[in-house]
Amino acid sequence: MNNDHLLEKTIQFVKETLHDAEGGHDWFHIERVFNTSQMLLKQESADALTVQLAALLHDIADPKFHQGDESLGPKMACSFLEAEGVNKNTIEHVVKIIQHMSFKNSLDGDGEEFTSKELEIVQDADRLDAMGAIGIARAFNYGGFKNRALYDPSIPPNLNMTKEEYKASKAPTINHFYEKLLLLKEGMNTETGKKMAQERHLFMLDYLERFYNEWNGKE
Repeated sequence: MNNDHLLEKTIQFVKETLHDAEGGHDWFHIERVFNTSQMLLKQESADALTVQLAALLHDIADPKFHQGDESLGPKMACSFLEAEGVNKNTIEHVVKIIQHMSFKNSLDGDGEEFTSKELEIVQDADRLDAMGAIGIARAFNYGGFKNRALYDPSIPPNLNMTKEEYKASKAPTINHFYEKLLLLKEGMNTETGKKMAQERHLFMLDYLERFYNEWNGKE
């Protein structure tokens, strides 16, 4: 199977699997991450097929929507790629990227260490989609999906969460800016990703200033 046909089949598989997904983690999120990964690939030396497959499959079964099961996504990706006859080494690399790219995995420093240029590219693309205008929209969409408060001044952000605390959090959506979104800039890997993250970071800061002013009746 040539790579173009494999990518077409992967796209179809992801679209079908995520047909009813929550709006911030649906096919359009995957498409944005895929497109950003393609853009970053032009600036970085990496295996294109591994990046493309990992970008398409990275959220095939997000643990948030599967009772916290972090093994399901890698298993589904592996099974799909094996059925399509993909090279074993490529499958192993894609699975490792899926297992290691999540922000929450950076909160506890006791996990298996893994790094590659392909992981860096897909991770940057995914993190960029959690920042800026899209990141703000996704945060509030998920907060609404979970019936969370927009903001509660009596509930301060938890800036020292463990991975388990992060997974179990039910805090207002505004807290998520401080507990994740505003931290992403410092975790970017590629030079292009860092530049893009800086712009999106500043946009989020401007948004928060406006939010608090409107909340307090100042604007």
